[in-house]
Amino acid sequence: MTTMALNRVEKFSEADLAGLRQELLNAHLDSWQAGDVISSYLSARGYGVSSHAARSTASRMESAGYSVKSMQEELEKLALVM
Repeated sequence: MTTMALNRVEKFSEADLAGLRQELLNAHLDSWQAGDVISSYLSARGYGVSSHAARSTASRMESAGYSVKSMQEELEKLALVM
């Protein structure tokens, strides 16, 4: 990855990610619903997101135990700058 690409990576705050994590864990959602929550999270921060990609991301985040590090990595891949 080039230095220019590294500068464009969005870093979501740990507090925001912890809030999203709690919401996903406490709501006991399926991947479809969790994808909607993730889409809303990103949309509220000015990013576009594919609904299908958000559902896939939700499944990967769940399998990783919703660790903040894995969530950061997945959201960086998913967020589309509008």
